[in-house]
Amino acid sequence: MKKQVPDVEVCASHFFLKVAEAVGYDLYGRVCERTWLAEAVYGALLHPERFDRIERLFRKNARGKQGLEEISFERLVRDVERTSRDFVASTDWSACGLAGFSICLCQLASSLYLMKEIKASSPETILLAGGSLLCADTVEGMLDCFPQIDAAIVGEGERPLAGLVGNLAKFGALEAIPRIKGVVTRNSGQSDPSFDQLSDLCSLPPPDFEDYFRSLDGFSPGKKFFASLPAEISRGCWHRSRTGPRGEKGCAFCNLNLQWKGFRTKSSEQVLSEIENATSRYQLLSVSFMDNALPPKQTPRLFGTLPTLGKDFSLFCELRAKTDLDTLKTLRRAGLNEVQVGVEALGTNLLRKINKGTTALDNLEIMKNCEALSIANQSNLLLHFPGSDETDVEQTLRAIEFARFFRPLRVVYFWLGLESPVYCNPGAYGLKAVFNHPDYNALFPSETTRRFKFMIQDYRGDKTRQRKLWKPVEEAVAQWKREYGALHGDSGAGAILGYRDGRDFLIVRRRRIGAKAENHRLAGTSRQIYLFCGHARSTREICERFPTFAEDKILAFLNMMIQKRLMYGEDGKYLSLAIPDFSNPTD
Repeated sequence: MKKQVPDVEVCASHFFLKVAEAVGYDLYGRVCERTWLAEAVYGALLHPERFDRIERLFRKNARGKQGLEEISFERLVRDVERTSRDFVASTDWSACGLAGFSICLCQLASSLYLMKEIKASSPETILLAGGSLLCADTVEGMLDCFPQIDAAIVGEGERPLAGLVGNLAKFGALEAIPRIKGVVTRNSGQSDPSFDQLSDLCSLPPPDFEDYFRSLDGFSPGKKFFASLPAEISRGCWHRSRTGPRGEKGCAFCNLNLQWKGFRTKSSEQVLSEIENATSRYQLLSVSFMDNALPPKQTPRLFGTLPTLGKDFSLFCELRAKTDLDTLKTLRRAGLNEVQVGVEALGTNLLRKINKGTTALDNLEIMKNCEALSIANQSNLLLHFPGSDETDVEQTLRAIEFARFFRPLRVVYFWLGLESPVYCNPGAYGLKAVFNHPDYNALFPSETTRRFKFMIQDYRGDKTRQRKLWKPVEEAVAQWKREYGALHGDSGAGAILGYRDGRDFLIVRRRRIGAKAENHRLAGTSRQIYLFCGHARSTREICERFPTFAEDKILAFLNMMIQKRLMYGEDGKYLSLAIPDFSNPTD
């Protein structure tokens, strides 16, 4: 912005920090993890006449959540209201020609409330909306339903925002500016909802977080914290080039890429420079990569170079399940200690339905590799996907029996996102009707919910059946979490399923709850086959690698390993599940 319009003063306000400080970081984090909890707090301020109904919505979603059931909703709302009004009153909005809000999931009601308060304080200030919650299908409806918004940006914001600010500086009034690609106003003659995105991310200047840290420095010593710096290698999703069985592009449930067209990346050298400069400037070592999934081509080179900076990074990123072990080791050496893998399902049949382009074997292998490298795998298991059937549940339950040795997945439930492949082709997934999620009826007047398409949609279909169908999986995951937690209660106990190599023999140990560890000794060719299948191998690969062994004997050994839960097999491929165990147990 400063490069495009150098005479314009820009100030970035991170108001959410003030709210977090006021209500307490723990409570703030718990509320923000749930869309309806976060929306309810500001919904009660935006529409105080609906307070009782909104409080019931909050209570419904807080049920069973530790630390939320017992809090006073009214007190929380009043604390947030006081902080919000202090913020609005402390700023001279009449001196601001334009105030923009980047609206993401959980932030609609809060943004609308603050914009309403600012507009009441300074009617002449132009209020602009943008962010991932807006798409071409919603932006005009947003202007129509919420009068506090003067204009909106569709898609990537850099070029449209620079064009808007430059024209406002030149012409003075929103009504006088010419048509700007990517900017929508109430005057349809000036609106152009088509995207105007950068063709090359390498032209982006490094991000400036100075305003964020200035706000944080203003807190009392007990309220300050060490933040994680965001970093960006790419925009878009390269997996969207994969067409699924119903013609969908990318994952069937996903609507994360409505703001971009295509897939673009920065150079590895540019990202390396940005990370070096930002971590030195702000004296922080935690970096979170914001990419939908790390780009395969840049990843090995970038993360292979990061250790040369001589900094002990703590990194987070999102990965595809087919990321190989060598790449994962490169990431680990660079400082990766937490990851979210696009697992989503543990049944190959369901993975095909949602167009993941992966198998249950792929998912188990990367879960195993994360466990072996001590990378915290914070991945999701998606339940209730429309059209799931008994086969999907059976495959999932079977895979969980083999996945119990690794960090448990987090259960999440399918929700219908606006403009997702399922939304765009509902009949193909058995959806009979699509509409706004009914919880919006508590937050907004009926006139608004009739006229505006919200990001979270709902549907009529097989929801009741899906809830019953997946109940055994929920119970299996709960047991998985209990067992994993119990077996890792002793930090020195080692892997749940681990091996130690004796050069010509292998000892595989499986720890159990309430019982002595189970040990298995594999010698000679059995050891070699087990180690060879540390990466998933087909029957043909195994037979070619060990030609002196008859195929029937190899298959008999593989099946025995599967029966003992030491290996996983699927569609003629086999994966050894034990990881190197460097603890020192008693045999």
